[in-house]
This record gives sequence, C-alpha cells and structure tokens, in this order.
Amino acid sequence: MDEQLLHTPLFNLHQELGAKMVPFAGYAMPVQYPQGVKKEHLHTREAAGLFDVSHMGQVFVSGENAEQDLESILPVDLAELPVGRQRYALFTAENGGILDDLMITRMPDGFYLVVNAACKEQDIAHLRSHLSESTQLEVLEQRALIALQGPQAAAVLAKLEPAVADMVFMDNRPTQLAGIDCIVSRSGYTGEDGYEISVPADQVEALCRTLLDYPEVQPIGLGARDSLRLEAGLCLYGHDIDRTTTPAEASLIWAISPARRNGGARAGSFPGADLILEQIRDKSATRKRVGLIGEGRAPIREGTSLLDSDGNIVGQVTSGTFGPSAGQPVAMGYVETAFSAVDTALFAEVRGKQLPVTVSKMPFVPQRYYRGE
Repeated sequence: MDEQLLHTPLFNLHQELGAKMVPFAGYAMPVQYPQGVKKEHLHTREAAGLFDVSHMGQVFVSGENAEQDLESILPVDLAELPVGRQRYALFTAENGGILDDLMITRMPDGFYLVVNAACKEQDIAHLRSHLSESTQLEVLEQRALIALQGPQAAAVLAKLEPAVADMVFMDNRPTQLAGIDCIVSRSGYTGEDGYEISVPADQVEALCRTLLDYPEVQPIGLGARDSLRLEAGLCLYGHDIDRTTTPAEASLIWAISPARRNGGARAGSFPGADLILEQIRDKSATRKRVGLIGEGRAPIREGTSLLDSDGNIVGQVTSGTFGPSAGQPVAMGYVETAFSAVDTALFAEVRGKQLPVTVSKMPFVPQRYYRGE
C-alpha cells in the first residue's frame, strides 16, 4: 500500500480485524473484512454494521453572520432549521452544477457540517472564500467519525446511552457514549435506521471496541457501504452527481428548500440560482437521474451506455451492482428526459450485448429511517 496514503485513527483496528485496505479519497480504507462484501451488506440490513467514515471532513462554522453567510452558498433554509436538527444540502456552482453534497446541523452555538472526503479541501476553501470576517470556521481535525447502521443499531447504542432511542431521523445532539463526549445524529447512508457519531480521535478505537463487543455489531467496509447506499437510491459524489449535474437533472429538487425557490421568502441568492430555479420552474432539464433494474444476474456497471429500442445512446450508468437485498441488478444513471418515466424499457450495452433494463422508482429496497411512532 502506498505509504503516502493517510490513515484514519482506526487504521490499526482495521488491520487487526483482517480488513483488505484500498486507497480511497487519499486514505487507506477497509473495502471489506474476511466475511466479504455480500455478508457485510446483508448483516447491516438484518442487524447492525459499524463503519469507519473518519475520512469525511467535519467543520464548525460560527458567528453572528454564520447563517447568512452559509445561505449565500447553500440553497437551504437555515433560518427555519431548529437547534439539534440536520439537513441534507448542496454546494452549488455558478453554472448550476453540484460542487459537493453535505449534511448541516444547527447547534446551539453555530453550524456543524460534514462534507465528502474527496471534496473536503476544496469545500473548506470554498467556505473560507465566502464567509465574512466575523464568521469563524474551525476544521475539526481531531475528531473521527463512525456510523452504526441497521435495524438493531438503536437497541445497541441505547445500551450505552438510553436517550439515543428517543432521537428521530435527522436529530443531532451532543451525547456521552461510554463516558466519551460525542456528537450523535440519527442518520446514515445505508437506507437503514442508524447513527453517525463524531468522536474524539484518541477515543474512537475504544468506542468501536465497545460496540464490536455486542454480537449484533460487525465491522463493514466500503464495498458494502456502496451497495447499501445504491439500493437505498442515494447518490455518490463524483459518480452520480458532480460539477456537470444540476439539482434538477440529479432528481434532487427536494434539496432546494421552498424558501429559496421562486416565490419563497429568500428566493435565489446562491450560486447558480438563475439556472437551477429556471429548471425547476420550467421543468427544462434535458436529462434526469433515474433508477434502473436489470434482468438476469449480470450487474450493470458505471460507464455502461443506455440505448433505446433503435440502438440510439440515450444515457449512461453512473452506479451499478447486483443488489444483495434487492436480489437483482440495480443501477442509477442519466437518461434523456423523454426516456425517464418509470417502466420505460431500455437496453444496457454490456460487452457487446444489449441487456434489457427498466427505469424504476428508487429506492430499490424500502428505506427504514426512524421518524417516531
């Protein structure tokens, strides 16, 4: 493994657990453990999986102008975001493209952001260039990030702190776990109920060992994380969304808060607003991100061309795998808008063969976020 790769605070634990390590976003990360990707995927769907996501960027923004400064680069309604609640957000570019997707939480004294690993340096520079002098930005370099995901995640974590069971999807609060000061959100990127937990870097291994002592919990690598998020219909930045895709094309209009759309209380005033709001208003996007289901068992991989019945290329796959829970090949990609309706029949060109695929609703398996009784 390249010695120049960065290590998360859990690197030694991954090696101890027998992980296969691979380069990812500049880090040495576990792609799988000895049980393998499929078993890790299914275990997360059935019990609880523990993920190292410490390569992600964690940032804290504060100051009396923090809300206004952040709304100038994010098309979300922060004014109405309550303390202790988080929201999915996008950094948009002047051309209407997506610079990154992220999570943002209002804390009592500022805003806590989690950004993608591959984009974190550019995101931090982007933030610094748009924040006023009175707004402070702190990169939380001494914090690790883990995720506990699956239908038994809440019961396990509640053994360490019963109050986490009362949290609902997108709640985020400072919480002690096993005597460790954490920031706990009830969220994740698998489609399952679960938590993301920000932990001091020097204490994260101890917390992970505590969690792994529970028989319900197993370590899960990047391979299963990818198949889980794809079955849940969730985008991976750099694959399904990037600087060339707009929110309307990416079927992420819901991430543009109503207050920031045409007719809203604070419409526009974010990068690319004119084009983005025009595409929403006029439904003028010429392509759309869609779900795709294949016949048989052959997975349809990223980069595969999508054809209409006459053999014309009408789109391309951006993510694809055989879904262990879905029991069939699942993919997402972009197609010309005329071919984006659910149940549209297309063909994927795989090694010279045209395999039938059908445009499908996403997610491919039901999302099970906990929203309260």
